[in-house]
Amino acid sequence: MSLNPLNAISPIDGRYFEILQPLSPYFSEFGLIRYRVRVEAEYLLALTAVLPELKDFPPSKRSEVRKIYENFSEEDARSVKEIEKTTNHDVKAVEYFVKEKFESAGLGFAREFIHFGLTSQDINNTSIPLSLKEFMSGEYQPLLDRVTASLEKFATAWKDVSMLARTHGQPASPTRLGKELSVFTTRISRQVEMLKAIPFSAKFGGATGNLNAHYIAYPDIDWKKFCDGFCNQLGLTRSGPTTQIEHYDHLAAMFDNFKRINTILIDLCRDLWQYISMEYFRQKIKEGEIGSSAMPHKVNPIDFENAEGNLGFANAIFEHLSAKLPISRLQRDLTDSTVLRNIGVPLAHSYLAFESLLKGLSKLELNKSAIDNDLENNWAVVAEAIQTVLRKEGYPNPYEALKKLTRRNERITREVIAEFIEGLEVKPEVKKKLKGITPFNYTGR
Repeated sequence: MSLNPLNAISPIDGRYFEILQPLSPYFSEFGLIRYRVRVEAEYLLALTAVLPELKDFPPSKRSEVRKIYENFSEEDARSVKEIEKTTNHDVKAVEYFVKEKFESAGLGFAREFIHFGLTSQDINNTSIPLSLKEFMSGEYQPLLDRVTASLEKFATAWKDVSMLARTHGQPASPTRLGKELSVFTTRISRQVEMLKAIPFSAKFGGATGNLNAHYIAYPDIDWKKFCDGFCNQLGLTRSGPTTQIEHYDHLAAMFDNFKRINTILIDLCRDLWQYISMEYFRQKIKEGEIGSSAMPHKVNPIDFENAEGNLGFANAIFEHLSAKLPISRLQRDLTDSTVLRNIGVPLAHSYLAFESLLKGLSKLELNKSAIDNDLENNWAVVAEAIQTVLRKEGYPNPYEALKKLTRRNERITREVIAEFIEGLEVKPEVKKKLKGITPFNYTGR
């Protein structure tokens, strides 16, 4: 059976593959191999600046070397996998593939400097942060920006829409709908700022992180400076000191940050779901779309539910990645290897959730009459305002007076509040001020 979206085990490569295709160049087996080839090729080109044996490397051939990864094809990836059947080592297979390409390009004299002094983790722990960095800038951040831009558009459009707040699920001092959405955009933007401050760290230091092989062969070259510069050239920060592998502390911080962004979005999904159930929002109906297989009238908030589910699943994987990756026995064990191959999984579920959120947001229509009805039916919420003004005026026990009023076993209406104010022994101008307070204008700033 050949792999296709219908028989894939994971919904990432099955049901949702069409949506998630933009992630494939970064996190698929093809993508990992291509990034490994890129690091091997760029490392060889960097060595031409410091090794005497490569000082005559033809400048005209540099672009040809880069074409090995720039034009890397699925056929090339299959060739690497074929070599791996013999080597039983994925990175060594990449090394041999690049060497073959050098031979065919007439660069056989340089072939033994491919992978010079390196261990497989120098390639892996440079390729993976590089792929993550480019995914972040090319796909993740633009999509998250679209989500926040959509929220900001609504926040602006609805900035003057007064709305009943609920604390502990109970009617509370009114707020504004636009402000409540701004809470989420602000939280997300602050997490994004923190995310951007985390370096994309690479490990590049030989078998146990000390550049042993480099210094035994060329003791007069400042290899630390060279490796720092090589990683910087790729847009990465070189970690040091390290063992055979990257310590993954920055990567763990990144996963924790992704998790916090997702948690904020889960919070948003649940609030929007609740507002839809309260009929504060209607959802645009798409022709031919079915909400329930049994109940024809239903239009379910499935996009927010789908987003919430995927965000939660992603967070479970991020939690494991951030807890596991920084731990390794002594200088190296292999437990990070298979785990590291899965970093695309939670990112794919996050990406899918962002797409669902955008779809859900695009369907929202404000139902202002429902919002206004809720305010009109909850005049008790102005009690805080009245008792606060009375405190200022020196009225005796204002909190207790309002408590007695609002906890009567009857509905508190506009008329009940007006009657209460009229019976207060306060100045006429104070009564006038109190009568001007409504659930619609008691919204602060």
